Amino acid sequence: MKKLIKNLEIISNLKLNSNYYLLKLFSEEDLPLILPAQFVEIKIPNSSTTFLRRPLSIHDVNYEKNTIKLLINIVGEGTKSLSKIKIGDYVNLIYPLGNSFTMPTSEKVLLVGGGIGVAPLLYTAKYFLSFGIKSDFLLGYRSKTNIVLQDKFSKYGNVFYTTDDGSFGEKGNVLNHSIFTNSEFNYNKIYACGPEIMLKNLSIWANERNINCEVSLENLMACGIGACLCCVQNTIQGHKCVCTEGPVFNSKEIIW
Repeated sequence: MKKLIKNLEIISNLKLNSNYYLLKLFSEEDLPLILPAQFVEIKIPNSSTTFLRRPLSIHDVNYEKNTIKLLINIVGEGTKSLSKIKIGDYVNLIYPLGNSFTMPTSEKVLLVGGGIGVAPLLYTAKYFLSFGIKSDFLLGYRSKTNIVLQDKFSKYGNVFYTTDDGSFGEKGNVLNHSIFTNSEFNYNKIYACGPEIMLKNLSIWANERNINCEVSLENLMACGIGACLCCVQNTIQGHKCVCTEGPVFNSKEIIW
């Protein structure tokens, strides 16, 4: 798939809570085909300390309006700078990058996200629904105050929540949810994105039960095109670059 390097205009920068922002970007040209779990490498504008691009999952796409949405979680100087971008500014993107979640062959689909790992799941559900497949979500956060875009996710499927402190949904991490602890698991396929420990434990759980599971890894990516080799992941086929051969892997491939 062809990769583009383009300047896109910021047409909205919405503060969702103290840590999360939602950027909407406009392309003057028609958007290319974007698949679930693909990402962008964004150049941080007007920063004298942030030299490398930042990888961000594509949160949503609107082909009719030529817009892309990016969900930002402030974790350092780069994402902090992005949260301060003004409407009318331009940012430079390399996109769409990486492989994607594969199309499900069953309608019993569960999308699992932890923290900023929820970002690619909205577009994933939207994409699957365009083929007649409805998804359920299981989203994990530290606390109720971190939860974002509840109405948007619920538009595309049933949404279940966990919080570490029990302030919303069921208490604990996603694997503590009754979806997993009940004796009968009602899904044929799991798609997940989030912290490594979540993906590792989820993969072990799914592999032990022979349930199909795909995980989108959040390894550090400096270039996004396989040149710097800082995002390499060990797999049963050897070392692979997450930015080019991922970020999506079958859970059975990964050596944690």
